[in-house]
Amino acid sequence: MMDYVTAKWLHILSSTLLFGTGIGTAFYMFHASLTRNPPIVASVAKNVVTADWLFTATTIIIQPITGFYLVYLADIPLTSRWIMWSIGLYLLAAACWLPVVWLQINMKRLAVDASKGKIDLPALYWRYFRCWVALGIPAFVALVVVFYLMVAKPV
Repeated sequence: MMDYVTAKWLHILSSTLLFGTGIGTAFYMFHASLTRNPPIVASVAKNVVTADWLFTATTIIIQPITGFYLVYLADIPLTSRWIMWSIGLYLLAAACWLPVVWLQINMKRLAVDASKGKIDLPALYWRYFRCWVALGIPAFVALVVVFYLMVAKPV
């Protein structure tokens, strides 16, 4: 079994990768989309989808495993308000992320098609983009609050 310091280090490292990948890929996807240039959007979207599978998907699994293990090691009741809020907000962020992955894959496909056809990004791309932004905002806010709760552990 892992000791507390190792588990905490893995938890902090994976949370940093989760948050950093999320904010980084969102930044690049958002700004690439605003160029309205299909080859740029297609290229960035391919990297965003890859980064999501490599980093976000793995850390989204590691986070609850290490988190629950830390709670167990520290003998913190799962009914602690900050734990319950953290779990709820984490689930909210995950629930936002799942459709975001689907949107990003489809936005990538639409951008690749537009790039190959040398046409503008279609209206469907922009509908997906608006949904992507709308889901990203609550996910971002939820994870910021979870970070606060992990550090402050308010009673």
